[in-house]
Amino acid sequence: MAKDHGPSIKDDKLYEDLRRDGASPEKAARIANAKAAGTLKHRGTELEHRTKADLLKEAREIGIAGRSKMSKTDLVKAIRKG
Repeated sequence: MAKDHGPSIKDDKLYEDLRRDGASPEKAARIANAKAAGTLKHRGTELEHRTKADLLKEAREIGIAGRSKMSKTDLVKAIRKG
């Protein structure tokens, strides 16, 4: 159970995880609060916004066969299938 860090921290568990990973208190608070508010959007989070090279790397990690011959659209579909 995450410790209650008061009303200024909206996602206590994420805050603690970020602090444990070495983030400063200010950075951890900004990230935790943005995620809790739903405003944390990273460019490239959605598969369609990633490069083909990134998709190929992820497909390799998942073990998708035939990935080298796939288009970016096909890679996105295959990764979503898992």
